[in-house]
Amino acid sequence: MIRFIDDWLNRTTMYRLVAYYLAFLIAVATAFSVVHVLPYDPFALLFTTGFLIAVSWLTNTIFAKAYGVPANIESAYISALILALIITPLTGYSDLLFIGWMAVLAMASKYIFAIRGKHIFNPVAFGAAVVALTVNQTASWWVGTLPMLPFVLAGGILIVRKIRHPGMVFSFLVAAILTTLVLSIGAGDSVANSLQQIVFTSPLLFFAFIILTEPMTMPPTQMLQGIYGAVVGVLFSPQVHLGSFYITPELAIVMGNLFSYLVSPKDKLMLQLKAKVHLGSDLWDFIFVPSRKLSYAPGQYMEWTLPHPDPDSRGYRRFFTLASSPTENSLRLGVRLPSDPSSYKQALLDMNGNSVIAAAQLAGDFTLPHDTRQKIALIAGGIGITPYRSMIKYLLDKNEKRSITLFYAARTVDDLIYKEVFDQARTKLGIKTFYTLTDTMSVPATWKGMIGRINVRMIKAAIPDYRDRVFYLSGPNMMVADFETILLQMGVNPRHIKKDYFPGF
Repeated sequence: MIRFIDDWLNRTTMYRLVAYYLAFLIAVATAFSVVHVLPYDPFALLFTTGFLIAVSWLTNTIFAKAYGVPANIESAYISALILALIITPLTGYSDLLFIGWMAVLAMASKYIFAIRGKHIFNPVAFGAAVVALTVNQTASWWVGTLPMLPFVLAGGILIVRKIRHPGMVFSFLVAAILTTLVLSIGAGDSVANSLQQIVFTSPLLFFAFIILTEPMTMPPTQMLQGIYGAVVGVLFSPQVHLGSFYITPELAIVMGNLFSYLVSPKDKLMLQLKAKVHLGSDLWDFIFVPSRKLSYAPGQYMEWTLPHPDPDSRGYRRFFTLASSPTENSLRLGVRLPSDPSSYKQALLDMNGNSVIAAAQLAGDFTLPHDTRQKIALIAGGIGITPYRSMIKYLLDKNEKRSITLFYAARTVDDLIYKEVFDQARTKLGIKTFYTLTDTMSVPATWKGMIGRINVRMIKAAIPDYRDRVFYLSGPNMMVADFETILLQMGVNPRHIKKDYFPGF
């Protein structure tokens, strides 16, 4: 069952999943309003939602044209749906000004409060915070009600599994609940009532799943994400205040965004295609010229936005690992293009020398250990080889020797890419490389490498000191999960297993 869910999640981008989730919550809330489980007029709820979508889309389109950047329509829809879930549905036409003003501010903040193309604040939270400070009307966060809780929780679990940031969400929840309990005890309030209030009748879970995890405003590494979650969690507690001024959920995330911005990369690049190279089979290299030099660690990834006509259900944003090394002047992507590619990958293939793509949100912990003495084992399946090309090319250019063993599994000989880099590293740096072909019916007679899937016997034979090594796993999600299980059964320390994962692929 879990594999079925993961397979479905892997076919849907993070942004589409969030949009589906929010639309589902609106539908549930509308049904509850019809049967009077929620105290809202269902037509007012739907009208408010439609109005927010229209204003958000229009504002986003105007600002995108004014700033000369691609209009991210998905972002506008998601922001509008979030606003519909935190603003009480209108009770009269006089509410339209308040609702519309919040949507305009949310969309405008992405463009106005941005440095080098990277926006600083969560758009929805910023819009809600400014409206509260200027016209003294606040978001009610009505989605945080008991009838909505099971639906918020069910969909939220899928969101967290998709984005793979449970540590950040957990640190937020623990910090928020503990802060609430400690302050309740200090104030002599009922601990049971305070706990019930923050868990069951507040937007705690919706905030954790949707607001906290907004990818463009979260820090880039797991450690920083954990700190970020804890900081926002403390501020989220309803008892936290400065004198008579109480910190609202939107202010909590805005303040957290400032911390995130200070510790995060600031780059958003517009990249022009330099070359596309057919590496063999259905594998391609896309080489881009950055508008300025990008500083990054080998193995990190970025979000790549490529607007194109008639996008399919997976949209026009993807996360791809950088296959290039920081020592190179270009940025390189290794991409698998099946015979029936998504609209995004088809648009990528159709790019020419005049085409431009946007890259932002540099992040990832799948990087080389700081200790150069640490022994490493790299295991790659298919296109999962891309981060290793980045790492090993970097070591070659720096002439830095490390104890590394690479296992690279591909279906056929034509699927083995970047061999020239790995073969050069074997000669110059002593890196051990083992290639294996998994399609046993297509192995050429001259093949001298291994045959079949990488298994325990292969690993133990190649690296007897495997318990002393940090294992890096990169490839299809099911392959990574299977290898994690195998390594744990072999007695590898769980802290010595690093997995390459990024949301939305």
